[in-house]
Amino acid sequence: MKLYNIDRIPGAEIEALGLVRGAVVQSKHVGKDLMASFKTLVGGELKGYTEMLTEARQIATKRMVDEAEALGADAIVNVRYSSSSIMSGAAEVLAYGTAVKVK
Repeated sequence: MKLYNIDRIPGAEIEALGLVRGAVVQSKHVGKDLMASFKTLVGGELKGYTEMLTEARQIATKRMVDEAEALGADAIVNVRYSSSSIMSGAAEVLAYGTAVKVK
C-alpha cells in the first residue's frame, strides 16, 4: 500500500473510495513515566515518550491501511496524523486519509 501526503498521485488517474482512519490510545509504563518526570528537571529528549508515540503511529497507520485494503484501495492520499494527550502518560494518535484506486 502506497501512502502519500499529497491529494493526488502524479501521473495517475485515481478514483476516491472514501475516508479511512486508524486510531490508538497508547500509554507508557508507570516506571518509565516516573523517570520521564525526573528528566524534565534537567531537559532533553524523553525517549520513552518518543518510543510510545512512534509505536502508536505505527499501529494507527496499520489500522488505516487495513481499512483501505478492505475497500480494495491501491493507495491512500492526503495522509495526515493527529495526536492528543488523553491523560498523563497516555496519548491518542489518529492516522487518516483518502483511500483510492489507481486506474
